[in-house]
Amino acid sequence: MAMRPSKKRRLSPPGAEDSVSDAKVQKSFFKSAASWNLEQDYESRPRKGKKRDKENTKLPIKTADGRLEQMQSNFNDAASVESDGEWLDGDENDEAADSEPEEKKAFIEPTLSEREQILIAKEELAKLGSHLSEDPEEHPGAFKNLARIGFSRVPAVKKLCMVTQLAIYKDTIPGYRIRPASEDTPAGQKLSKEVKKVRTYEQALVTGYHNYLKDLAKYAKLKPSEDKQGLSKVAITCACTLVSTVSHFNFRTDLLKILVTKLSSRKVDDGFNKCLKALETLFKEDEEGRPSMEAVSLLSKMMKAKKYQVNEMVLNLFLYLRLLSEFSGKASKDAVDGPDGANALSSKRKKKEFRTKRERKAMKEDKALAKEMALADASVSHEERDRMQSETLKLVFATYFRALKERVPNLMGAVLEGLAKYAHLINQDFFGDLLEALKDLIRHSEEDAAIEAAGDLEEDELEMEVEEDDSPVRNTTREALLCTVTAFALLAGQDAHNARADLHLDLSYFTTHLFQSLLPISTNADIELGAKSLHLPDPDSPQSAIAKANKVNIQTMTVLLVRCLTAILLPPWNIRSVAPLRLAAFTKQLMTIALQMPEKSCQAMLALVHDVSHTHGKKIAAMWNSEERKDDGTFNPLSESVEGSNPFATTIWEGELLRRHFCPKVREGQKLLDKSLRSL
Repeated sequence: MAMRPSKKRRLSPPGAEDSVSDAKVQKSFFKSAASWNLEQDYESRPRKGKKRDKENTKLPIKTADGRLEQMQSNFNDAASVESDGEWLDGDENDEAADSEPEEKKAFIEPTLSEREQILIAKEELAKLGSHLSEDPEEHPGAFKNLARIGFSRVPAVKKLCMVTQLAIYKDTIPGYRIRPASEDTPAGQKLSKEVKKVRTYEQALVTGYHNYLKDLAKYAKLKPSEDKQGLSKVAITCACTLVSTVSHFNFRTDLLKILVTKLSSRKVDDGFNKCLKALETLFKEDEEGRPSMEAVSLLSKMMKAKKYQVNEMVLNLFLYLRLLSEFSGKASKDAVDGPDGANALSSKRKKKEFRTKRERKAMKEDKALAKEMALADASVSHEERDRMQSETLKLVFATYFRALKERVPNLMGAVLEGLAKYAHLINQDFFGDLLEALKDLIRHSEEDAAIEAAGDLEEDELEMEVEEDDSPVRNTTREALLCTVTAFALLAGQDAHNARADLHLDLSYFTTHLFQSLLPISTNADIELGAKSLHLPDPDSPQSAIAKANKVNIQTMTVLLVRCLTAILLPPWNIRSVAPLRLAAFTKQLMTIALQMPEKSCQAMLALVHDVSHTHGKKIAAMWNSEERKDDGTFNPLSESVEGSNPFATTIWEGELLRRHFCPKVREGQKLLDKSLRSL
């Protein structure tokens, strides 16, 4: 059987079918390419970073020929792919790791008890404090880390942070002021590595201290309703300590504003008293003059903004200024006169001395060297200190004068006594305006007394109304006595005889007003009580503690009356210039009012009459003898003028009653007066 030949298949040339399929693929590729979003695909593709270098953990080996070779690590592809895969997922793991602490902080921190948070804060504060105490220049970032701990929501941690920062800044603050880097380093100047290190530390210290003061100011302003944890007390204590210890450093104004803001409140508490003590210490120990000037400026602006509705003790701070004993010039609220003004003018008119060019150059070099030495010693020149004190004195007088014009009842005692203390520093040009202001105050006090007397008729209709306890009680009689004392104290502080002659000053208004007030004063039941004797505070309160140290405006009306009468009858500048009519009229009135006064005031009046009779005995001796009358008519104790009372028309018969007074000391005083009169 013959074999059928096999059918031969036609073979296509190689690559023909491939070309057809490639064409189809290419055609479909171009059709689908229009719908592709290549940018989105590239954006969603995972990022591949550089492969991390694998650490060679194998030890070196010693070959047969004695050489050392480092063995290389052989990583297979699977290991490398696995490691690469792990690294590729590293970004996501890192992001998760970064997000974990925040989530943990959000959830873990509240789970910690307050005690645990306080313990952790104590450890951190102790660690940072030890770094700064050992070598602060090596840890400039510790100041910023200290402030971060104070961001805690736990009040105890905030208090610990404030107190810790106080101790650290007290120890690390240098004895000089740090200038900004822009002022300290000229542009383009190269600095050494050590200088850069010191500059970095100083700027970190200044920045941290400034932020710390901002936190203290924020906490000090908290109201009692908002501050239930006592943050305000701690902040005020820290600020007062800084004022007393580092007042020379930067941001002194910001620090003083914290204290002045606290003193603007009329509520007296422990914080108020601490601020008073801190400013008293600053005024007493200030040798430069600039800190005191800044503090007085802030106090005057605060009182002006509050319309002088402040506590009396704030105004009494001016009595602790060093210029009371150091400043020798005279000033007013607008200008200052130097003590050597005439010498300065004469020196300008002197003929200039001829000097050669070499001598002028040498003098210029000497002045520059002296200036550099003064800067190096950080000493304050007498001229600079006098300038600061003169500016401070102008601010003090402006404050006193505005308060006097406002006629604030609770400040009158402090203002008038302050003016009496500063009498020797007041310019004579300002003296006339000041006396007019005192006269206006007496006139208005009389008007107020008349209004109050008229208002007493309507008291029955207002019995059901409740009076405010905080409203100041005005004593017009006491104010008038203070004005008279101040007027004569001002005159005594000047060259009184020349002042009256040059400025034509007349104090007869005060003399006449005092003469008319003697009889009403003698019948005042509170004549031997101080300004606040009828309003005693709680012995355990802060007001009681500060009142014990207060020596301003505490004199009784009897003491003020004796001071006024002594200035009128026994003037220190010219004791023989008192007219006999004035002496006789006042002597008769003093003996009359002694009958109505309490025993201590009666003794004071008899002692004053004894001094007057000893000094002016021949002028008034006839008043004790009924047969030596010099004038006709009758004596008028209610006369509108001292001389018009006709004192020589009467005799002093009150001594007969005072000899039988119930008090033995009064009887003894009268016997001494009679003995001195018999010796005339």
